[in-house]
Amino acid sequence: MATCLTTPKLTATISSSSSQTLHSLCRKLPLHHSISPLFSSSSRTLTFLSLPRHFTRRFSVSSSSSSTTVRAESDNGAADACHYDYDLFTIGAGSGGVRASRFSANFGASVAVCELPFATISSETSGGVGGTCVLRGCVPKKLLVYASKYAHEFEESHGFGWRYEAEPKHDWSTLIANKNAELHRLTGIYKSILKNAGVTLIEGRGKIVDPHTVDVDGKLYSARHILIAVGARPHIPDIPGSEYAIVSDDALDLPEKPEKIAIIGGGYIALEFAGIFNGLSSDVHLFVRQKKVLRGFDEEIRDFIAEQMSLRGVEFHTEEAPQAILKSADGSLTLKTNKGTTDGFSHVMFATGRRPNTENLGLEEVGVKLTKNGAVEVDVYSRTSVPSIWALGDAADRLNLTPVALMEGTALAKTLFANEPTKPDYRYFLWLMEYV
Repeated sequence: MATCLTTPKLTATISSSSSQTLHSLCRKLPLHHSISPLFSSSSRTLTFLSLPRHFTRRFSVSSSSSSTTVRAESDNGAADACHYDYDLFTIGAGSGGVRASRFSANFGASVAVCELPFATISSETSGGVGGTCVLRGCVPKKLLVYASKYAHEFEESHGFGWRYEAEPKHDWSTLIANKNAELHRLTGIYKSILKNAGVTLIEGRGKIVDPHTVDVDGKLYSARHILIAVGARPHIPDIPGSEYAIVSDDALDLPEKPEKIAIIGGGYIALEFAGIFNGLSSDVHLFVRQKKVLRGFDEEIRDFIAEQMSLRGVEFHTEEAPQAILKSADGSLTLKTNKGTTDGFSHVMFATGRRPNTENLGLEEVGVKLTKNGAVEVDVYSRTSVPSIWALGDAADRLNLTPVALMEGTALAKTLFANEPTKPDYRYFLWLMEYV
C-alpha cells in the first residue's frame, strides 16, 4: 500500500523576513535536482519543479503585513503526497503494455509490469510476455501461413521443370514444435527489452484493489498510476455444444492437423485460417452469416477472394448461422445451422470476434466504467473514470491493431512522464483500414 508522507494540504506560516530567506535558500539548491522557485506577481505562488519530471508540487503563498502562509498542493492526480512502490504499474505485457512500460522507464519513471506465466494457449492462469500478437496471433499465424504456401509452390514448380519421386509430405508436429521454439525465443527477447529499460517484471495475475494498489497473487504493490493493458480474447457464442469448439489460440497449437474443419466466421481471421488449413490439405468448410465474406471491404476484393478460395477447394456455406454442435460416439462433430446439418468434422472453430479480457480485474469495484462488451471506457488521453487508472490496446476497444497499441503506449508514456500530453492519433490507421 502507499505510504503517505504528508497531509493533503501543508500550511506553514512564515514571517516576512523568513519569506525572503526561503526564496534565497531555493536559489542555492543544487541544480541537478532541477528545483526552481517561481513566484507569480499576483498570487505569489511558489512552484517547485522537483527531480522526477512527472511530479510537480505547487506552494501557494499568501501574504499579510507580518507573515506569509505557504500551502502545498499536488498536481500529479493524487489527493495527497504519498510514497508509492512504482510510478506506473502495468497489468499485461503485450505490445501496448510493454511499449508504455519501457518508454515510461526511459522517461525516468519507476515501472513494474505483471504478466501471467507463458503458455501457447491463454487462459485465466496463463499468458506470457509478448501478448497476443507475438504468442498467439500475428507471429505464429504467419509461420503457419508460410508452411501452407509451400503446397501451392510444389504444385506450381512442375511447370518449371521440377519433378519429385514422391509427393512431398507435411509433418504437422515438426511445424508446431519449431513454432513453439520461436515463441520461446521471442518472449525471451521481450523480457530482455523490459529488463534493459529498467522495468520490473512480476509474474502472476494482477487485480486492482484500490485506485493505487494492485494485488499480484497475494502480494500488494502501490503505484501512482495503474495501466490496464490486458488485451482481448476470442469469443465463442453461447450455443449448445460450444464446449467442443476451438478458437484461434487452439488452432495454432493443435496436437494434430485437422482432417475436416468447420470455420465459423467471415472476417479476415476466419479466411486466414481457412487458407492455412486448405494449404495443408485439410477439408475446409467456411460458414458465413452474410452473403459474402469480409464485410466492410471493397466489393471486388470480397468477390475475388471468395472465388479464388473456392477454386482451391474451400467450401463456402453462406447465410448460415450456427445453432448447435453435436458430438458423435466416434468423436466426430456435427454442426447444426439454420439451414441444416453438416457432419464428419474433426474440429469446429469459431472466428467470430474478440472481447476485452477485463473480467476479474477488480475494475468495476474501484469505479472504473466498462462498456457492455467489457471494454474500459477512456478519454482522449486513455484515462479511465478513475483518474489514476489508464487503459489502452484491445482492452479499451478503440482500434484493435498491434501498431495502434504501440502508438497508444507511446502517447501514454509521453502524457504521464514526459510533460507532453499526447492524444493517440488514429488518422493514418483509419486511412489504412479504409484502403486495405
